[in-house]
Amino acid sequence: MTTSSDCQPADSLVKPTEVTITPVSVSPFEDSDTASWERFVISHPEGTFFHRLGWMRVMEKTYRYKPYYFCAKRGNRIVGIAPSFLVSSWVTGRRLISLPFAVYGGICAEDPEAEKALVGRLEQLALALDVEYLELRNRTGETLNGYHTNTRYATFTMPLMPDPEALYKSLPKDIRYMIRKGEKAGLYVRHGFEQLDSFFRLMTINLRRLGTPAFPRSLFENLITEFQGNVDLAVVYLKEEPLAGGLSFLSRDWMQPYYIGSTEEAKSLAANNFLWWELIKFAAESGRSTFDFGRSKKDSGNFDFKKKWNPQITSLPYQVRLVRGRKVPDFSPMNPKFELATSVWKKLPLGLTRVVGPRVVRWFP
Repeated sequence: MTTSSDCQPADSLVKPTEVTITPVSVSPFEDSDTASWERFVISHPEGTFFHRLGWMRVMEKTYRYKPYYFCAKRGNRIVGIAPSFLVSSWVTGRRLISLPFAVYGGICAEDPEAEKALVGRLEQLALALDVEYLELRNRTGETLNGYHTNTRYATFTMPLMPDPEALYKSLPKDIRYMIRKGEKAGLYVRHGFEQLDSFFRLMTINLRRLGTPAFPRSLFENLITEFQGNVDLAVVYLKEEPLAGGLSFLSRDWMQPYYIGSTEEAKSLAANNFLWWELIKFAAESGRSTFDFGRSKKDSGNFDFKKKWNPQITSLPYQVRLVRGRKVPDFSPMNPKFELATSVWKKLPLGLTRVVGPRVVRWFP
């Protein structure tokens, strides 16, 4: 039996379309990639404030870490990025981290091929640099083959609505009670970078109380300079006395208070609850749709505090690939090895922690 197609000339038959996929190439970041890198971070769903090039410049300037940033490209188009830093000290050895002092980091890529190429490039670099390990602080994703997970941390997010009154009513009852307690005490908030001295003092008080080394003041100065328009500084006062403060990052439709400090008196006046509410309200009124409480260690006081706001809680899939090292690192204050150092730090004079802290904290980013 002859069909109609059998009668057609061979060259008239419809041929399948041939699709040519441009291979991925990985190259070190260059200044000419700046605009494309920034556009990629802003457009990629996993791109964060920390993936922006400003974070690279702040880390270089503040801590003198050496950056190793890579682009995956198809032709001239960036399809993936891999930011990382070499962090080295006599205490912890050499480490390749994506990214230091950041809650989110790791690789952003459009497809598995680009991601695989970037992972391979970082692994090659880790071997060449002879580091103890390579650490990827991914916000989402599966654990890669050959990597160990670090499940100590979780992050907290809350969807926002433009109406502050409706947002307030959506909060748990006990949280609303604490906010009202702060309001009745006469607390109020100011926004502005002229408060940096007060905020820095609050930060150092808070960090000493936690037994954690103080950050250098230059860190906050560099962040404010580098991210103009994307950083907010808010301080809560009782009369003219600063009680609590927060330096927040703003990116796309997202706001995250990143550095928080407070005095001992703040708790009795509900100043911390008041501060978080004022920041949530500020984010909503400025058009943000997501409020990020940041990460906290599971089973910690900060974890329990943030949980009370009824946010979405997501475990962070940080992962480590051992190179020279034989054991997954744990620099948490909860590690028994650091208990003595933590208890001693809590007893040091505040002025001394401000001098010594910045020299120590750079070892544990």
